[in-house]
Amino acid sequence: MLLANISKSPHATTLLNLTLKPVPNLSTSSLAATQLLDAFVRGASGGYNARANFDHLSYVIADLGAHAAGRAYLVGTAQHGNDDGVVPLAKVAVFVEHGRAVRRRGAAAALKNAAFETAAHAALLDPHGVVNLLPYVLAPLMGGEEYGEEGDSLPDEVQLLPPDKQRETEVDIVKTHLETLLLLSSTRHGREVLRAKSVYAVVREVHLQVEDEDVREVCDRIVQVLMRGEPEEEGEGQEGSKIEEVDSDEEIVDVL
Repeated sequence: MLLANISKSPHATTLLNLTLKPVPNLSTSSLAATQLLDAFVRGASGGYNARANFDHLSYVIADLGAHAAGRAYLVGTAQHGNDDGVVPLAKVAVFVEHGRAVRRRGAAAALKNAAFETAAHAALLDPHGVVNLLPYVLAPLMGGEEYGEEGDSLPDEVQLLPPDKQRETEVDIVKTHLETLLLLSSTRHGREVLRAKSVYAVVREVHLQVEDEDVREVCDRIVQVLMRGEPEEEGEGQEGSKIEEVDSDEEIVDVL
C-alpha cells in the first residue's frame, strides 16, 4: 500500500531504470519494475508469499502508465522490456476479472493508461498480437446477454460466454474500461477495429443495464464516435491531437 502511494510521484519512473539482483523463485529480471510486476502476478495465488497477495502493486503498475516512459514499458516498446519476452501489459490484462476488486481496479487502470499510447493501438488491438487487448476490455463489460448476429463479429474470446456471466459490479471499474474504449477510438485504426468487432453492441447493453449517469455519459460518447462517418481526409496528425483534446476538455486523464 505504501509503495502504491509513493508511486504517484513523477519519480516513480526511476523503477524503469533501476536494476537489482534477480530474486530467486520470483523473477529472473534485474529490472525493478519487472520484479514488482512479477510479484504482482505471483501474488494472485500466494505463489511467492502465502501471507501477501501484492494486489496493490497493480496501482504501482498503473501509475507507471501515467508517464510516457511507463507506457513504453507497458506496451513493450521500451528497449529494456521484459526479460522473459512477455509484454508487461499482457501480464496485467489477465486480471481484469479477478475475484478481488483491488486487483481488477488496478488492472483496468493500467489498460486505460496504456491506451494513451496511440502509436501502439494497432499492435494492442491485433488479435494475433502478444497483448490482444480488446477482449480484456470487453469481457468485464459483458453479462449474459444475447447479441444475435452482432455477436458473430465480437472477438472470439467473448463470443461464447455462459448465460450466467456477470458484468463487473464496481461502477468505477466499468467506467474505466469504457474510457479505455473511448481512448482506443481516438485513432482511425482503433475506430475501425471497434466498429468491425461490434463494440457498439456491448456499449449499448452497458448503457441499458448499468444505472449510473457517468457510465451512461461515456457510453453515449463512444456511440457518437463509432456511429459517425469518417471525414474524407484525415491525417495522423489530426488523430494524434485527439488524446490531448480528450485529456483536457473531456476530463479523461491518466488514472491512479
